[in-house]
Amino acid sequence: MMYIIVGLGNPEKKYVNTRHNIGFDVIDAIAEKNDIVLGEKKHKALIGKGIVAGQKAVLVKPLTYMNLSGESVRSVIDFYKVDEKSELIVISDDVSLDMGQIRIRKRGSDGGHNGLKNIILHLGHDEFIRVRMGVGEKPPRMDLADYVLGHFSAEEREVMNEGARTATLAIEKVIAEGPDAAMNKYNARKRPPREEENMVGGQGG
Repeated sequence: MMYIIVGLGNPEKKYVNTRHNIGFDVIDAIAEKNDIVLGEKKHKALIGKGIVAGQKAVLVKPLTYMNLSGESVRSVIDFYKVDEKSELIVISDDVSLDMGQIRIRKRGSDGGHNGLKNIILHLGHDEFIRVRMGVGEKPPRMDLADYVLGHFSAEEREVMNEGARTATLAIEKVIAEGPDAAMNKYNARKRPPREEENMVGGQGG
């Protein structure tokens, strides 16, 4: 087995810390936890190879810009000859989920996400594991593009960092025990883990 773990985002510095780039942030969290260096530019992406949850893994940050992410994903899959239905994991932002919440799916539509849309186009199907990272609902009357390309506040960043750590654990569980086990554990969460811990701590005194 070899897992291709793709975080979606846009490559320029001006997009750092934006809602649309949370996929890149999760890749960074996985890399840091597993001592993987994202040092190679190949397949229209920044990639790093290592071990995640006991399995070989390739971490991928497409450098194509969001709406052409599928070009990079297709190239990586063809090169490593993996089964994209079971060995590809794609991380994307999602405005329909609360900030920091995650949801794992084994298939499904692009949900209006241009990165997922292009990946589905290049794969020719929508049967791949995706980890959707909640970035919160856009304010009324605000353009969606402006919202997802907007930057996190310091407080929001803290919530998203916790979410990225949770997503890392969820992805490790996908690899170690399969997507169903990860879905059972992580899809039920209604609020970020830190908030739950604070509530439990508060009840204790």
